[in-house]
Amino acid sequence: QVQLVESGGDLVQAGGSLRLSCAASGRILLITTMGWYRQAPGKQRELVATITRAGFSNYVDNVKGRFTISRDNAKNTLYLQMNTLKPEDTGVYYCNAQWGPGQSWGQGTQVTVSS
Repeated sequence: QVQLVESGGDLVQAGGSLRLSCAASGRILLITTMGWYRQAPGKQRELVATITRAGFSNYVDNVKGRFTISRDNAKNTLYLQMNTLKPEDTGVYYCNAQWGPGQSWGQGTQVTVSS
């Protein structure tokens, strides 16, 4: 099993920045791809960005150029740097880790962007 704990969510004004962190523990050597997802009120959870163990990243179109995903394998931590935040970025952000035959999710951290 892999356990994930997110942190860094907050209330911020439009145009501001936040950095989310996700600390992994447990069978961390099995972790391959990690990612950030978000869920806005009344909407389905959606992919924001992913990153492989080697550092290759992908982003959903509406965050490209504003968000940066990174991971520190030595610290077992995943990050999401979010710049130029918009009200439509509001939601609960979840960390995800793919490992072996399964995947794990964190409990989520709330990001609220006011206009």
